[in-house]
Amino acid sequence: MSKGLAYFKEVYDIVPDWVQKMHDYSPQMLDTYTDIRGEAFLDAVLSRKEKDVLIASMNAARLYARSMVYHTKGAIDHGLSIPELVEYFLIAYLYNGTASMKASLEAVSYALELKGVMVDQPSNEPESIEEIISTIVTWMENEDTSFIVETLELIKSKKDQAIKEKILSNGKVPTRYKHLAMVGNYIVELRGKDAVPWIEKARQAGVSEADLADLGFICILTAGIPTWFELSDSLQGTGQ
Repeated sequence: MSKGLAYFKEVYDIVPDWVQKMHDYSPQMLDTYTDIRGEAFLDAVLSRKEKDVLIASMNAARLYARSMVYHTKGAIDHGLSIPELVEYFLIAYLYNGTASMKASLEAVSYALELKGVMVDQPSNEPESIEEIISTIVTWMENEDTSFIVETLELIKSKKDQAIKEKILSNGKVPTRYKHLAMVGNYIVELRGKDAVPWIEKARQAGVSEADLADLGFICILTAGIPTWFELSDSLQGTGQ
């Protein structure tokens, strides 16, 4: 088995079809991609766990379920808790509304399954944000749901500013990482100019230039080289 195939077999327990096809057409391309991926996912300024869940959250925000689920597994495998996962998906909701939170249902259900908890799917598919979060809270019966329930109550009150402040506040996930996730949401959609105010807020929340660079490396993997162009416009050089 080639280096690239062996790497993905270790990561996902199986060799995904897209990996096998890349190998079939160009083993060298797969090995090069594997080297880049391995470097980007090293425990560095951001941990492997944080990198996986950031990508899972960003892909929930842009409604890309396939990558969301892959990286949910990676985050859980590296020690992420269910309450942390849901808080990251609340950031996706803050960025792209109810559709993002609905997309996250698949990942939350899968994450619980990975932890040995089988959930009952609702008889009627939840549509409203209140129904979606209530479903997640029900699934999390043995987890700490306090932050999520408090957020849900604010959502019911329709106090937009209070909802935003709550979601971005310290919970199981520190506010620093939440702001980083929000920056990533804009970057993977190539909205670098719109990301600028969030980059400044992130810096104020304690995000470093090295954090932003590490975020940029994983954005490359999930949305391509142009994401680095978008982020690097706001990234300070190491000599500054």
